[in-house]
Amino acid sequence: MTQSLPPADPAPRVGAVKSVTARIAEELSVGERQVAAAVALLDEGATVPFIARYRKEVTGSLDDSQLRTLEERLTYLRELDQRRDAVIASIEEQGKLTDELRNALLAADTKARVEDIYLPYKPKRRTKAQIAKEAGLEPLADRLLADPTLVPDEVASEFLNENVADAAAALDGARHILIERVSEDAELVGATREKFWADGALRTAPWSEEAAKSAAAQKFRDYFEFSEPLEKMPSHRVLAVLRGEKEQALALTFDGGDDEAYQAMIAQTLGVDLTASTPATPWLAGTVRLAWRTKLMISASVDARIRLRQRAEEDAVAVFATNLKDLLLAAPAGTRTTLGLDPGFRTGVKVAVVDATGKVVDTCAIYPHQPQKQWDQAKATLAALVARHGVELIAVGNGTASRETDALAAELIADIRAAGAPAPTKAMVSEAGASVYSASAYAAQELPELDVTLRGAVSIARRLQDPLAELVKIDPKSIGVGQYQHDVTPGSLARSLDAVVEDAVNAVGVDLNTASVPLLARVSGVTESLAAAIVAHREKSGAFRSRSALLEVPRLGPKAFEQCAGFLRIRDGEDPLDASGVHPEAYPVVRRILDRSGVTLAELIGNERSLRALKPADFADDRFGIPTVTDILAELEKPGRDPRPAFTTATFASGVEKVADLKVGMVLEGVVTNVAAFGAFVDVGVHQDGLVHVSAMADRFVSDPHEVVKSGQVVRVKVVDVDVDRQRIGLSLRLKDEPQQKGKRPERSDRGGNQGRGGDRRNQNRGKGSGRRESNQPMGSMAEALRNAGFGR
Repeated sequence: MTQSLPPADPAPRVGAVKSVTARIAEELSVGERQVAAAVALLDEGATVPFIARYRKEVTGSLDDSQLRTLEERLTYLRELDQRRDAVIASIEEQGKLTDELRNALLAADTKARVEDIYLPYKPKRRTKAQIAKEAGLEPLADRLLADPTLVPDEVASEFLNENVADAAAALDGARHILIERVSEDAELVGATREKFWADGALRTAPWSEEAAKSAAAQKFRDYFEFSEPLEKMPSHRVLAVLRGEKEQALALTFDGGDDEAYQAMIAQTLGVDLTASTPATPWLAGTVRLAWRTKLMISASVDARIRLRQRAEEDAVAVFATNLKDLLLAAPAGTRTTLGLDPGFRTGVKVAVVDATGKVVDTCAIYPHQPQKQWDQAKATLAALVARHGVELIAVGNGTASRETDALAAELIADIRAAGAPAPTKAMVSEAGASVYSASAYAAQELPELDVTLRGAVSIARRLQDPLAELVKIDPKSIGVGQYQHDVTPGSLARSLDAVVEDAVNAVGVDLNTASVPLLARVSGVTESLAAAIVAHREKSGAFRSRSALLEVPRLGPKAFEQCAGFLRIRDGEDPLDASGVHPEAYPVVRRILDRSGVTLAELIGNERSLRALKPADFADDRFGIPTVTDILAELEKPGRDPRPAFTTATFASGVEKVADLKVGMVLEGVVTNVAAFGAFVDVGVHQDGLVHVSAMADRFVSDPHEVVKSGQVVRVKVVDVDVDRQRIGLSLRLKDEPQQKGKRPERSDRGGNQGRGGDRRNQNRGKGSGRRESNQPMGSMAEALRNAGFGR
């Protein structure tokens, strides 16, 4: 490793495309040499977590967020360059490549721009315009453009031949030629596309009168008469209406605004004066109108749809990724014996006890609820398990029968306390994805002796002990913290979520001697097959005593060791440093620190005063610079420290078990289960999450709910609206808020016409006639807010 950054790319020649590294550096506002260094490391197979943590000198301390953006842009810009080269080669092969055209392609900074320029040269089926050109009608089109004083019919009669029967056919062919000409004009196509996006709106209506009456379409009824500017439409509403269209409940129309403005742009491109009183003006005006309606408007609408969906998907993926990160990095309860309860009515409550390491030590099923109603027997069974195994935690899944099961656990704890014995702590645990894990091939391999239903209880117990270690066994899409995740392109969602999981796992670190294959497979540089080889070696040879012993694992070479070693922890091993985040390659730095300090490693580790008195610059050299030494000293202060918060639990109010039990004005404790662009959903223990709208999160303006809350956080909320029939709950984080009176709705200050219908009530200008909110105002009907948010569930 070296401290020096590689030289930047040489300055591009005149007319050449700017280098990939230069473009990324400009976008990230960092040095080009930093980008070049990061690109070189990525191309060598280094992972983002490894580069961010252990190659700070090389990249100038680019963080993981910058590196993820860099990696994404690197892929896009390289694909752009490949496509640009292919287009240039295609045009050159046709013998039509000019210096001007080459320079235009080299200056194109998006794939869309490259395709716009390529359009006239792109091989395609014979068009009506091509047929007209073959019939010799292009000169007719050019003459009418050049001299609108000509009479179209008279001029057209000069172009009759065996392929052109009459003047009308000639003029029709000339019109096709002009329409194709403007539809392939890169500047015009780009300008109309941007204008359509800036000025256009999406309008929705029922798919049909019959469809509007169906029960399936009723969840979209707030969009039966809806319009919103394309630029301002939030992602959750975009995905909602697209889902409505897919289910044939909604018909979507993309309206670009003033047609005459677009026609004026086309006329200017052709050099046509639409106000002139000349014989050819009506024909030319008709050509301009058809060019807009049959070509440019359609292409602009298609582009707007793609762009709208792409932006909505990016926002939805970002929300999902943030929520997933919060959930993965939620506080672990730690290495304590845990009893997991997977609730159910008719099929009973599945029970599993796992020890401090997560090993299953007992399982059974109890039937406390209807129809069996074996409450006392169930409680006695649980009491025996608690006593037999020294259970310290009880994890209750939050699915069907969760509140009833939670009440059983609460009564059990009360009985144990009354007997004077130490009682376990209970917590409600999200069971999203537990069924996916239970039926997975890995669960069958991990717990072959257990029935599928019992595996869910094991997963629930382990989730409480260590959410990260258990959730990595599940496809991130199945964890259930997304916003319209099923409407998002699977590939882009998977890439983003995989990156989040990788970053979370490596930020926390992994115990090499207890980690599962799925957890190890998320460690930097470790593939799934390599993870399986590590576990197999561990089972055959016993626990690893040192990080260097990893090199004995088949197929784990020096490169993989370099990438993964720093993120793997060995407790009570041969070298205390193996339990820290100090990379083995930097152990000599620690030895140097010990030599100069005159103390042993045992005396230095955890000695905050001594460590903070040391100056990183005194131990830096050409290989390990100040950033790395600073990290080493911080790691020695708290070796293997867990970045996750301390474990806390929410206490649900007794007697509040269903939506009907809620009363407006109640203040309750709950757990944030999901955060969306328009607010956060909170579990208050009634089987139905309530919504804290973004406008009810703080006494200040909140642009992003993640600024205030995150998934898994315990919060206190006030009930401001209850709709029992529709099972909707309105909550507020502002505990001094007054509930909205029934039947009275606040003035919608964020609406301009029906522009704000379905709005997320954030501080945005909704278009003409729209008011502008400078701060979040108290919400009125929270049920209305739910509808506005696009949730018809």
